[in-house]
Amino acid sequence: MKPVLLINPNSSEKTTNSMTLIARRYLPDVLGWTNKKGPKMIVDANEFREAADKIARAKWPNVSAMIIAAFGDPGAERLCRRLDIPVIGIGAAAARVAALDNVSFAVVTTTPKLTSIINPLMQKNGGNAYLGCYLTEGNPLFLASNPEALDESLIKACEVAKCAGADRVIIGGGPLGEAAIRISTKVTVPLIQPLAVACSEVLSAM
Repeated sequence: MKPVLLINPNSSEKTTNSMTLIARRYLPDVLGWTNKKGPKMIVDANEFREAADKIARAKWPNVSAMIIAAFGDPGAERLCRRLDIPVIGIGAAAARVAALDNVSFAVVTTTPKLTSIINPLMQKNGGNAYLGCYLTEGNPLFLASNPEALDESLIKACEVAKCAGADRVIIGGGPLGEAAIRISTKVTVPLIQPLAVACSEVLSAM
């Protein structure tokens, strides 16, 4: 069986390795790819569009499926039209699972400048069950390099989302995969881990 390719639209090899290790808990053979010319972390719409163009136009190895491991799913729809293998974006996959049974769900994320991309994606795949984005406090790049501060900010935002009516919360970000695992037992609302549910979709599609 050919491997699954996990695409990290950011330039951090550390993040790619982390996400690949998580994906290997669910899939037997995963290769990681890093957008070495991209930003360390996508934090605004311009960086998102540049990453989407890079991913959509690149030549890819012969694999059985692809996972776009950034929450707005840059380039995923264009790759779906171009390739005849499953291409799963972690954002869309998370919304589909979060909206099951038509319960209300929200996104908690660290990147306020990406809400204009996240909101339409959630509404398209989650429908009226989607309540909106709830944001952490602090600079996204600072939080990404400070796990303790990141976890604390995510937990606070999750509780705000729950108080607003969310029955489920998606931790919105591929690089937030480890944090989502760490805080899963520290919040009072069920969490959706986008990378995990994307792996489940890959298995189903294959």
